[in-house]
Amino acid sequence: MGVPLRQQLTVGSYLIKQKLKGAKKYPLVLMLEPLFRCNLACAGCGKIDYPDDILDKRLSFEECMQAVDECSAPMVSIPGGEPLIHKEMPQIVEGLIARKKFVYLCTNALLLKKRIDDYKPSPYLTFSIHLDGMQERHDTSVCQEGVFERAVEAIKLALKKGFRVTVNCTLFQGESAKEVADFLDYAMELGVEGVTIAPGFSYERAPQQDVFIKGSDVKDLFRGIFKIGKKRKWKLNHSSLYLDFLAGNQSYNCTPWGNPTRNVFGWQKPCYLLADEGYVQSFQELLDTTPWDKYGTVNNPKCASCMAHCGYEATAVEDMLSHPIKALLTSIRGPKTEGAMVPEATPQYAKEKVSSTIAGIPVRVEAVD
Repeated sequence: MGVPLRQQLTVGSYLIKQKLKGAKKYPLVLMLEPLFRCNLACAGCGKIDYPDDILDKRLSFEECMQAVDECSAPMVSIPGGEPLIHKEMPQIVEGLIARKKFVYLCTNALLLKKRIDDYKPSPYLTFSIHLDGMQERHDTSVCQEGVFERAVEAIKLALKKGFRVTVNCTLFQGESAKEVADFLDYAMELGVEGVTIAPGFSYERAPQQDVFIKGSDVKDLFRGIFKIGKKRKWKLNHSSLYLDFLAGNQSYNCTPWGNPTRNVFGWQKPCYLLADEGYVQSFQELLDTTPWDKYGTVNNPKCASCMAHCGYEATAVEDMLSHPIKALLTSIRGPKTEGAMVPEATPQYAKEKVSSTIAGIPVRVEAVD
């Protein structure tokens, strides 16, 4: 696992405190999204399809600090859009570090070389750089040539200056296990701390819908990757049980409150990935008023095939706390890559709805030519 011991101990202590308090719903990572504006237009992105007046909105430093203070999560991920566009981002990062939050500043790295001196190396700050594979794959994913080379150059610069650096990799249609394995080998050669890897979520707002990998194809791909990985030394920024889930060996429901989102509209219901379910003005209101039972792969077609870490990593962590021996054995042995996968639950919304007469006798309505 590519996470320093200090961070593991801090997060572990936080989790134990939540358990001792008897908390049923608690955040693990705050998704702080201070803007939607980006300098790329990626095929699988569902965050940039807004009019200019929305893309020009920003969360202020004060709004960001209020969100962090409302939400007790020990880790803060700052996605976007492209966060480095935000003029107050260095001040925001300093405010989070002062609160001893572990910050993952997500960036496509196009601006990092220019802006890197605005930041200071800290055990609380990590640049999470977007790379969806090797050069051809990544540049195709972001719909612009030359981005891979600039991102790699920025990674090397950040590492040279003493920053923590990770890679955030999203997998899309057409990937092969060998291709992904070769990329993970390359990421380790670069010297990054770890890699976050997950299948892309099929955003309704994404410009291209045919790029997403779904269902059993996801699990088959990850089994192939992990089978190759048994002989490699990859550092992946995930719990062992989440990786086992990706390989089809765990049956989980998502835990959307584990990664709550605060963006320019407010606190987003129910999670970072669904953009049209409404917003509230406080974190507590989010917890109290969101109809959580409406969401998840079984309950909502918008959530179908989702295996994103922002929904399921918190579930895996909860399972780890409840079953530490299972988690330890999975960590030692790695995800299972052969044999039967756990059965997938039948979605409630997919079950046939049977109409009936007043007498309660089922009827079938058919069109007649």
